[in-house]
Amino acid sequence: MITLFAFIGAVALLVVFHELGHYWMARKCGVKVLCFSIGFGKIIYRKRFVGNGTEWVISAIPLGGYVKMLDENEGEVAPEDLECAFNRQPVLRRMAIVVAGPLANFLLAIVLYWILFMYGVPGMKPVLGDVPQGSPAAIAQMQAGETILSINGETIPSWQELRWTLLELSLRQGEVKIEARSAQGEQLFHLLDIRGLEAKDLDGEFLDKLGLHPYQPIVLPVIGKVAESSVAQRAGLQKGDRILRANGVEIQRWNELVEMVRTHPGQAVQLDIRRGEKNLSIAVVPQAVTESGKAVGKIGAAPQVDNAAWQAMFAEVSYGPFEALTRSLRKTWETSIISLKMLGKMVMGEISMKNLSGPLTIADYAGQSAEMGVAAYLGFLALISISLGVLNLLPIPLLDGGHLLYYAVELAKGSPVSEQAWEIGQKIGIALLGTLMAFAIYNDINRLISG
Repeated sequence: MITLFAFIGAVALLVVFHELGHYWMARKCGVKVLCFSIGFGKIIYRKRFVGNGTEWVISAIPLGGYVKMLDENEGEVAPEDLECAFNRQPVLRRMAIVVAGPLANFLLAIVLYWILFMYGVPGMKPVLGDVPQGSPAAIAQMQAGETILSINGETIPSWQELRWTLLELSLRQGEVKIEARSAQGEQLFHLLDIRGLEAKDLDGEFLDKLGLHPYQPIVLPVIGKVAESSVAQRAGLQKGDRILRANGVEIQRWNELVEMVRTHPGQAVQLDIRRGEKNLSIAVVPQAVTESGKAVGKIGAAPQVDNAAWQAMFAEVSYGPFEALTRSLRKTWETSIISLKMLGKMVMGEISMKNLSGPLTIADYAGQSAEMGVAAYLGFLALISISLGVLNLLPIPLLDGGHLLYYAVELAKGSPVSEQAWEIGQKIGIALLGTLMAFAIYNDINRLISG
């Protein structure tokens, strides 16, 4: 239910802002708006306010919306209303009305980021974990325990910002200058070569290829919780048990136990444990579970976590109103540019189309971010609002960008595009959007099946 309400709330907010952009600009340009709809299909609620000629409606399918304006191309217009018809407006006014929708989405993102930067954005400190030998990070002489301070002069307050900055820089390729502070407080400078990154690496966790991993406090192999009716409970494992060995292999960290269990689905694993003053030996047979088409083992036990150590890894970054506004503008701009570059690489075949997400994945992320808290949900809304703005500005017929393209041609040639050209464009637009939607929904279903 959280996922459902978070998704519907997100769609409603983004659609309302987008269509309000069209509505507000249309009214400012003197165009009469007949209908403002949230959703498509059958109308389930309608309202007309006194002194306002617009009918406000809510429709059955909450996956979009529209603003219907007075237009001779869509029906008869009374002679006294001709000056209020959309098609009678100068081309620059029509362009302004069309572009106002996407701009409203960018404005919403700016406001949301502004609130977030003032309120405080929680994030993991940019402290490096183990640096694999031979990786670009190791070649740059970066070491575990370093705190990254800046990249190419840009302050890096969190691990999320580090990832985002390197993603943007990876689209340009080259080397990046990194300023860091060692665990002993010494100031360090590194030159990290990211030219080895390929477009396909951006499909996954590209930081792994660079050898950059966040530091994580050591989690000891001590059981903190046993799930009801789980393999662990049936075998007799209890809270507080410390795992000493698994199949004779010494276990020093929790992740080593996890790896042993995962690689033995349906096979007995002999655990040597310490319980109080006693040493015990218990055999468990991990339950086989399919993940990404592969069988892995699980026993239903969670580690005992030092919450204080983990809390120390997080920080909340906040700014004053002016700096927060500056950062929100830059964040919106950079996100838009990265989105366009990623779309371009998809079209060129340099990045897999599996990066496209449809309504199921968006709904899933909406639910996850809502459960994480207000800040995470606002960040999700800002990101989706930018994506909606960018998508609508693409020069594809049916989208706002397609209309802008037609009006730009009209502005250049001095006369409207022919009706035949509009019809051909509509068919092309339907085909392109249908193909994109098919890819997106296929990716959604594939993610659900593969986990």
